[in-house]
Amino acid sequence: MKNILFSLLLILCVPICVYGQKSYRLDSPDGNIRMQVMLSDKIYYDIACNGETLLEQGVLQMTVDGKVLGDHPQTTGQVTDTVNERLTPVVPFKFSDITNHYNRLLLKFKGNYMVEFRAFNDGVAYRFITNKKGEVEVADELFQVSLPQDYLLHVQQSSRFKTAYEEAYSHLKADEWNKSADKYTLLPVLIEAKNNYKILISESGLTDYPAMFLTCKGGKDKLTSVFPKNPIEFGEDGDRSLKLVKEADYIAKTKGKRNFPWRYFVITSEDGKLIENTMTARLAEPNKIADPSWIKPGVTTWEWWNGATPYGPDVNFVAGCNTDTYKYFIDFAAKFGVEYILLDEGWAQSTLNPYIPNKDLDLKEVIRYGKEKNVGVILWLTWLAVENNFDLFQTFEEWGIKGVKIDFMDRSDQWMVNYYERVAAEAARHKLFVDFHGSFKPAGLEYKYPNVLSYEGVRGMEQMGGCYPDNTLFLPYLRNAVGPMDYTPGAMLNYQPDTYRADRPNSGSIGTRAYQMALFVLFDTGLQMMADNPTLYYQNEDCARFMADIPVTTDETVALAAKAGEYAIVAKRKGCKWYIGGITNNKEKEREWELSLDFLESGKTYRMTSYEDGSNAGRQAMHYMKKVTNVKKGQTIKVKMVRNGGFAAIIE
Repeated sequence: MKNILFSLLLILCVPICVYGQKSYRLDSPDGNIRMQVMLSDKIYYDIACNGETLLEQGVLQMTVDGKVLGDHPQTTGQVTDTVNERLTPVVPFKFSDITNHYNRLLLKFKGNYMVEFRAFNDGVAYRFITNKKGEVEVADELFQVSLPQDYLLHVQQSSRFKTAYEEAYSHLKADEWNKSADKYTLLPVLIEAKNNYKILISESGLTDYPAMFLTCKGGKDKLTSVFPKNPIEFGEDGDRSLKLVKEADYIAKTKGKRNFPWRYFVITSEDGKLIENTMTARLAEPNKIADPSWIKPGVTTWEWWNGATPYGPDVNFVAGCNTDTYKYFIDFAAKFGVEYILLDEGWAQSTLNPYIPNKDLDLKEVIRYGKEKNVGVILWLTWLAVENNFDLFQTFEEWGIKGVKIDFMDRSDQWMVNYYERVAAEAARHKLFVDFHGSFKPAGLEYKYPNVLSYEGVRGMEQMGGCYPDNTLFLPYLRNAVGPMDYTPGAMLNYQPDTYRADRPNSGSIGTRAYQMALFVLFDTGLQMMADNPTLYYQNEDCARFMADIPVTTDETVALAAKAGEYAIVAKRKGCKWYIGGITNNKEKEREWELSLDFLESGKTYRMTSYEDGSNAGRQAMHYMKKVTNVKKGQTIKVKMVRNGGFAAIIE
């Protein structure tokens, strides 16, 4: 079969000269997606699905050492082939076994560069490859696609390159997009195209290069790339960051012989396929950790959101960032089978000195106590403290720390992208995992260094009232669709938006109790946070045990009902157990679905324990109902959610 496909590709990719223009056609293995590459004054491309052209006149260029790669391109050769392989990620976020099936076109050009195109059954991708001597300066790269007037963009936008990636989503038609010249649009971007097609744009294989942003400055109705320049001089700016004083006139100084990042498009007419997609993984660089068996994804407590203030009848100490409080958190974690506790800001005497705990904390005793209870310890740090004390990874390994949460990077220029990789590599050498906060979106590092378990950079629950379902309902289709996401769910004080009034230490969330529980299934991450107070979890033990028992790695993911921005219901399998999590937005008073259980194994009777919105959850968001029923393959179940509601279940 491979030989037949190879012959077919040779036919499809023979260049056709039309009015001085060479044209190459690359089809997906199933023939549904087509990428047409045209060479004339530039390298152009069109993307079509099922015979419908969705994006036209895409342009790609790169300026290296003063020469524009892609300007009046002259081919010197081409390679076409097909690949069908299996990938088994060390930390499986969606699938433990991924099919990587694509057709490939590699065009070689005069000037010692190539462009590689891949067509998958769910999208297309391309990247530049250069073969130049020594080091080169990349002044710019052009990624550009035209945007038809009736298309709708779902985007995060910032007024500058420095951003924590926590902006709410904006929803823009082409004419509104053209008015946002003062904004930088973050990846990923979701486009609603004609006939219900969705196009997700992002990048993978991001190494030694800045992250890509998009703007409208390249012309009317166009998405055009823009990159932060490489920083070359910094000044003091407090204890969490540095102030950029001077930047270079290039975006990257890098090796002349290398592969550049992939630019990819996931294309589907089924919104659920966005949730199931694994494009970032398929394009990422392979694992570099020789023996990753020590990497243990899991669930952790988190004291920052609840103010480190347990207050139950068994609390006979002054709560805070101190030894007694963290031992209390360890006892809770041990009782519920939670793998880790996180010590966030406040554990150290100074944010710039990661070696001296505050005067109330005996850190070594906490670590010892945790080890006794089989609970690991994670420490929070600013990126600047890490950069100024890079030997801390060795020290933390000696102390017995299991992982680090590194915060406030807020940049994605070449230097900072390289910082992420230096941290991941050094942490791996000392068997520490990493959770990046204030970070750009995942772009493949989590597969190259699978000790990178999660990234924040998302409008999650730490935004308090700024975290609301109408925005969160885009996360499964955008931010979480490209990689793991640290959203910090688990609130036990639940409100509808018209009654929300909570803040630390009695933090609450918008959305029902069932909504909060569903997030533990719905969202992909290698380090899931139980953000609320142990006191409240003890008071709501059923819910807490459900959250603690949800595995953070997944063998299989099935989207059961999906509409971007409105609802998402997903089933995930780990071993022989299935888990269902679904949420909906604030638009309808209530919604109802009939969900097929065809994903179950035939001939077996399963027990389903479900947590559903109670009859009053539309007003009293903490109202939920627990049900236990028997189910089989071929059955359908009725699921009802109130506004900002949810549904969660374990099937075993």
